[in-house]
Amino acid sequence: MASKKNLLVVALVVLIQSAGLAQTDWGWDWKDTSKIAVKNLPQHNEFLNNQYPYPARPRDQWELGFGAGYATVVGDVNAKAGFGGTVSLRKSLNHTFSVRTGLTALWMNGTPNAFGVATGQFQYKNRTYQLGVDVIASLNAASNYRGNPKTNVYLLGGYALNASLVQYRNPAALGAQPGGYSYYYGYGQPNSQDGTITTFGGATQNGRHAYTLYHGLNLGAGIAFKVNSKVNVALEHKYTFTFPGYDLLDAYKGGNSDDYIGFTSFRVNINIGNKAKRVEPLWWLNPNNFIYSELNSPKHMKLPKVVLPDADGDGVTDQFDLEPNTPKGAPVDSHGVSKDTDGDGVPDFRDKEVLTQKSCFPVNNDGVGTCPEPACCKELRDMIGNIKTAAPEVTCNIGNLPSVQFKGNAKLSKAAEATLASAAATINANPNCKVKVTGYGASSKAAQQLSWERVNAVIKYLSEKQGVSESRLIFVFAQDGDANTVDLQGTLEGGPNTVPAPHPNLRSKN
Repeated sequence: MASKKNLLVVALVVLIQSAGLAQTDWGWDWKDTSKIAVKNLPQHNEFLNNQYPYPARPRDQWELGFGAGYATVVGDVNAKAGFGGTVSLRKSLNHTFSVRTGLTALWMNGTPNAFGVATGQFQYKNRTYQLGVDVIASLNAASNYRGNPKTNVYLLGGYALNASLVQYRNPAALGAQPGGYSYYYGYGQPNSQDGTITTFGGATQNGRHAYTLYHGLNLGAGIAFKVNSKVNVALEHKYTFTFPGYDLLDAYKGGNSDDYIGFTSFRVNINIGNKAKRVEPLWWLNPNNFIYSELNSPKHMKLPKVVLPDADGDGVTDQFDLEPNTPKGAPVDSHGVSKDTDGDGVPDFRDKEVLTQKSCFPVNNDGVGTCPEPACCKELRDMIGNIKTAAPEVTCNIGNLPSVQFKGNAKLSKAAEATLASAAATINANPNCKVKVTGYGASSKAAQQLSWERVNAVIKYLSEKQGVSESRLIFVFAQDGDANTVDLQGTLEGGPNTVPAPHPNLRSKN
């Protein structure tokens, strides 16, 4: 039966560890800028745009803690089990260090043994309140072998301002009282030692209101276990050492060392803060998560374009190229070998007759076969050559044509119409020439639209008012130059005589 229980425990431990190792969620989405403080947004935006390698630190939640447990004075008098309670508030500085402040109340007592009674020790009570600030170092937040931690092992150290009320009973001094011996303050003795700050609350013979104020140094360690994303439980032990030294926490001054306080507590900690704008406290997040997530599945990494070596530039990488020194520009097959379409042994890039018939093989060095040219083809070739020789060369000698100037809109002024009327006479006198009508203005969408309207106005005027065939007018607009000018230039080139308006919604008002 015992062995079965042991096997069950081992299986449970392995399951928990496996769940921890299999974890892929690293706590928050690095693209979520709602969890970044406003002052850190410039850095995070640079990170998102691959201009800076480090993401900004996210806002994280605070931790509100409650604890209770065993408290005792470590001193000369034999201590009994005491009780303590604490409430705290903790905030991270980074993934390793955090700061915790808290208020602790401790109720402790002790009864001397026979040896202690013989040396003048008394039964005592100690009521202590501590206001402390501790720096906590989490030892296992970062890891190269798992995701976010399920446990938080930590060390702590800090300062505590202590207020203690120490009472003891002395039967010889008090005598019998109804209900037993009464506790009373020791006639100022607990406050007479160096190391105290002050005494407050008054000091009477029964001394129930006199507290001693002194400094304390906190040292301790603990381990927290994560229940869910909001709650964790912890076991912690902490010592508070007095400084520069106080030896009357147990109502007895003696021995070779000063008294100090031990407090072992069980804690319940709750994460507080808006989860929509804050992540869990940073000691619960592994800072290496982003690095390993990117290595496993890159989503942010700026990867360089893969370039495979291709020495001859034929589009087939060297590792697959069977002809690694193909001349530049030569067509190749999938193996990088120069194409030889007709299979005559002369690659296409040198073959002057790419489709030589096999009946005309062998071919010469230029890939031309030995078949005689058919009589019909020779006659046709000669005829075409004669036609080309006889055809007169077409030229355009239209000379310089004037430019048209505009002011503000696309409406032709009287001077512009007169200029175009003169140009139309020259154009009609040179029927071999086409005319390129060029407008300028490319700096904006509005400028491009205005350039189109001005060219369109010139073409319409020449074709509708001056009788120039619209097919001879070439529409060109939005060129770099003087936006208020439209140039006319004679040419033998072709081109469109009309094009759609580029931005009709920005049409100018004439």
